[in-house]
Amino acid sequence: MKKLKKVLALGMAGAMALSMAACGGTGTSGSTATGDTASGSAAASGDIPTIKWVMVGNGMPSNYDAWLAQVNPYLEEKIGVHVDVEVVGWGDWDTRRNVLVNTAGDYDILFTNLNTYTNDVATGAFLDITDLLESTPDLKSSIPDDYWDAMRVNGQIYGVPAMKDSSITQYLVMADDAFDEYAPDYDPTTFTDLTDPELTEALQAITDGSGTAAFPLSSSAATYLTYQYDTLGAGIIGMGVKYNDTTGTVVSIFEQPEITEYLELLRSWYNSGIINSDAATAAEDQSYKAASIAQGWSGAAETTWGPNMGTTVSVAQWGPTIISNDSVRGSISCISNNCQYPEKALQLLEIVNTDTYVRDLFYYGVQGENWDYTDDTKQWVHKNNADWSMAGYTQGSFFTVTPDDTYDFNQYDEVEQLNAAAEPSVLLGFSMDIEPVRDQVQNCITICEKYKSELLTGTREPSELVPQMMSELEGAGFADVMAEAQSQVDAFLAENPPETASAETAAE
Repeated sequence: MKKLKKVLALGMAGAMALSMAACGGTGTSGSTATGDTASGSAAASGDIPTIKWVMVGNGMPSNYDAWLAQVNPYLEEKIGVHVDVEVVGWGDWDTRRNVLVNTAGDYDILFTNLNTYTNDVATGAFLDITDLLESTPDLKSSIPDDYWDAMRVNGQIYGVPAMKDSSITQYLVMADDAFDEYAPDYDPTTFTDLTDPELTEALQAITDGSGTAAFPLSSSAATYLTYQYDTLGAGIIGMGVKYNDTTGTVVSIFEQPEITEYLELLRSWYNSGIINSDAATAAEDQSYKAASIAQGWSGAAETTWGPNMGTTVSVAQWGPTIISNDSVRGSISCISNNCQYPEKALQLLEIVNTDTYVRDLFYYGVQGENWDYTDDTKQWVHKNNADWSMAGYTQGSFFTVTPDDTYDFNQYDEVEQLNAAAEPSVLLGFSMDIEPVRDQVQNCITICEKYKSELLTGTREPSELVPQMMSELEGAGFADVMAEAQSQVDAFLAENPPETASAETAAE
């Protein structure tokens, strides 16, 4: 197999509060700020506000107290606050997050993402920070205006997006050992689309030779097939606008010709064994995949995708790099509407996003235990272990993190380049207000989710399944939702006309 060059860069309580305030999770501790920038009534009176930050990860770090002893004195000096972090395990996150949001629970800052952001804003859970951002100019300027626009709901901003792989780039990831043994003549540099006959031929050869499905899927399914459609923040995977359609036409995604072609391809792969027979019901992805689609950046071939499978991999980009509301909303930090010190909470988010030392403490853990700088220049970090359980992507910018010395390159340089070159959705900054059709939207979401696993794994015949799904959707008010979405999109584009006039490209 002719291997592609793998491009550099990867795609990813001594100081706890002594008392807690009744509103939000903010408390105060009785130490005094020493930094010149400390401000606020609590700091002036000798009380340091403690900001409660709840995020998802691998649970609480075992050395959390030692970490607090490092991070809080620095935060106290710089901005006059302390932090108290609750790291909720992945399996418990949805339940814990729902309780916090629905009961105005014990938090000041909460991690969220595209799946829940607009709905939580609608319930009044989060603070409108549009005007407050003027008080944190370094934070505001560190994030492009388009990204702030992507956070707008009814024109207002309710969260701080993490600068990470905030655009979407999809890659065909190919395990070198499988292709070398069973499809040595396949040249990945010729890859243009999943529908390439040469790719199907290679995958069939791997499947037949290894006796294992070459393109395994799970019940989470191949949702990436529709990634070029902006789903308007409504949460219905079957409704959207093509990212480059300057006419802003809202369509039924699964009835579009190119999506139909992909669905038929999946069905043929399923029938020939390229996709595993239990795909629609498999709860977990297989750890080894001869071929798959993954979102990220090409350097992840060396730093993540290959190592995770215990082999080397080659990659080929599939489709354009796109930035949309959904891609920017992959990681958001929101301030509670009940936060007692919202200015301090936003200052904490500012310093985490712009101060390299604070960012390294959050990202890597306890200095001297989990990590340390390799020399006095502080240009590189050496990780002593992988024990730190906070998830770095939930906190702030990747581009403020000091790179670790596992590789001789900064793994996030390529990510930054992809973000800068990404093609924006014509609806960047638009979020559908679902309130006029809330019941219909919820019913349509349920129906799409019911069909998703079988449809997007090739398990059922799409020519039969799509009409069946559409019939149910129409009975649930899909036409009403489409009409309301179109009306709102038209109004948005009238006030925010796309900069490039290339309506023909939407049909490509």
